[in-house]
Amino acid sequence: MNKQNLISSKLLSFAIIIILGLLYAPLLLHWLDGWLHKNISTEHEYFSHGMIGLPFAVYIALLKRKLWQRLPDNQHPLGAFLLLIGGFFYLSNISEWVNLSFPAILCGLCLWFKGIPGLKLQKFPLLLILLATPTPLPYLIAPYTFPLQSFIAGTAGFILNQFGMTVTVDEINIYVGGRIVEVAPYCAGLKMLFTTLYVGLMLLYWTDNFSSRRKTFSFLFIAMLISISGNILRNTLLTFFHGTGNEVAFHWLHDSWGGDMFSAVMLLLLIPILNNLDNFFSESVVIQQEQIEI
Repeated sequence: MNKQNLISSKLLSFAIIIILGLLYAPLLLHWLDGWLHKNISTEHEYFSHGMIGLPFAVYIALLKRKLWQRLPDNQHPLGAFLLLIGGFFYLSNISEWVNLSFPAILCGLCLWFKGIPGLKLQKFPLLLILLATPTPLPYLIAPYTFPLQSFIAGTAGFILNQFGMTVTVDEINIYVGGRIVEVAPYCAGLKMLFTTLYVGLMLLYWTDNFSSRRKTFSFLFIAMLISISGNILRNTLLTFFHGTGNEVAFHWLHDSWGGDMFSAVMLLLLIPILNNLDNFFSESVVIQQEQIEI
């Protein structure tokens, strides 16, 4: 690529970044404000992991910029289709469609400029952006969480009974101390599960562990178990606080920063688990090699 073409390419990239900024800066700021101040819809709050995922996606894309520049220009027709779809969604004034226009246009740009190789190069940042884009998914799956709600309520009631409290469980309702605690669909731990799996994906990428399918699936499965166990513990504590009339502690864990701190501790547990998983699989490989040599 000669100097003139290089300058033209940089100017085009700069122009695209400015246009995207003008189009989507208000939308991204709306997401951020809603996630920080919890004044966004309940369903969209499920995607608050985007506060760490979106900057990480930008960081990865910047790291890959030299590889991107080395790819030959290759326009794929699917890119034009996604750009048209993204534009239609953006102009629809339907909030969910406007949200989805963001990953659609980014995928379209990758395909339009670099084809399939460009899309493959940026697949993980695009995945992080897509999974952080608020959609109606939590609302759609909420009606199917009843078995999980019942399991959490029953387990929480069983734990409290072991500590001498008189607890009665009726499906998703927990009765204790003349009070009732309902494990509602949005208390079933789906938000924490989404966040845990999302952060798990980020850790797997950061530690370059995606190459091992066994390690990837094992880690995500353990992360899912930790999320469900943590939510059972949280609901048990909420029931205990409410049943004993400790409303200050109840609201601290349910509505205030106590819930955020609890979630942060759960996510920090993923780091030593992944490290130990690395050691486990490394030792397994060494043992297999020793057996082969014998």
